[in-house]
Amino acid sequence: MDWEIYRTLMKSHLGEALYRHSLGVAETAADLAVRYRVDRHRAYLAGLLHDYGKVFSPAELRCKAEQLGLCLDRVSLEEKGLLHAPVGAALLPVEVGVADTAVIGAVAYHTTGRARMSLLEKVIYLADMIEPGRDFEGVEKLRQSASDDLDRALLAAVDHTIDRVLRRGRLLHPRSVQFRNCLLTSLGKNGG
Repeated sequence: MDWEIYRTLMKSHLGEALYRHSLGVAETAADLAVRYRVDRHRAYLAGLLHDYGKVFSPAELRCKAEQLGLCLDRVSLEEKGLLHAPVGAALLPVEVGVADTAVIGAVAYHTTGRARMSLLEKVIYLADMIEPGRDFEGVEKLRQSASDDLDRALLAAVDHTIDRVLRRGRLLHPRSVQFRNCLLTSLGKNGG
């Protein structure tokens, strides 16, 4: 695969800071992919493209969602930090020529997660949280956990995200709760 074409496209599309973040996610995702037996090329590509929709304003995202015929829930439409994922995923086949449904799914769910995520989707969700440019309390512990146990690291990551959303008084997406519950169940921590 010719990564330089995608890197050049994303650098011009995203701008320098967001491009650096996307490169960090791509490289982190590729490393996690090797560790957890996920296709490394898909992981790199999904990481590189995951924020494709982030450059658009909330009004532009809503307009693009309507043009693309996306059926979106109220929380995604109201929370500015969420809409870029499904819209960006829907734009990839149209504007970038990426038709790989696994990559598109990983981009679509990188902000909320969902129940029964694929391994690639899990890798992108986590890589977005722990890429080298991230600096928040607990990120080093999360990075260490990511190298030990994917689902435990994901549970810590989604717990961090949910806590941040609640502290900010924002709407919590039901898919994030479903994702957390699914992880708890798979890890045997549901109290049963």
